[in-house]
Amino acid sequence: MYDPVEPDSLHIPGPEEKNWAMFCHLAAFAGFILPLGNIIAPLALWLMKKQESPYVDHHGREVLNFQITALIALVVCWLLAFVLIGFVLMVLLGALWLVFTLVGLVKASQGDYFRYPLTLRLLH
Repeated sequence: MYDPVEPDSLHIPGPEEKNWAMFCHLAAFAGFILPLGNIIAPLALWLMKKQESPYVDHHGREVLNFQITALIALVVCWLLAFVLIGFVLMVLLGALWLVFTLVGLVKASQGDYFRYPLTLRLLH
């Protein structure tokens, strides 16, 4: 067990920690299969492993914060679809979601502490 604080730059994650952090990012793609799967799947992984590793805890929180932020942005885009700009914003949001998720996945595999840009920090 560890004390959940800010990422410790001295902690070097092992292969298993990197894999679980990558799984947290990959789990976001569950949203293509299940409604809200992009939040539920990473949440389940994070809750299972957050006490075992500060690295997985960090990545799990980042994934959840980003997925919740993306969901809020999607709702705003749907509301703006009535004035047509929402459709353009949805395409932009989808592209950013895909790119940021893949970058997070790669950073987790490399052992880096990644923070999603443009994200509300709802979970600390």
